[in-house]
Amino acid sequence: MTNPMTRIHNTETNEIIDREMTNEEYALDLDSFKDPILSEKEIANKEAKSALLDKLGLSDDEAKLLLS
Repeated sequence: MTNPMTRIHNTETNEIIDREMTNEEYALDLDSFKDPILSEKEIANKEAKSALLDKLGLSDDEAKLLLS
């Protein structure tokens, strides 16, 4: 899959460059559309999961084994 195009406009020389986004630029572009509230919920869920595993004395790998 090819990445979307991006446009760079040098206002000093009026040069315009159209090129394909790098993978890093595309990842940052996709990341900018994430819902920040959802991210906070994900963080809270991960913290709750980690606290529960600590309370039970289990590692992540042990929990995965139990759930498989």
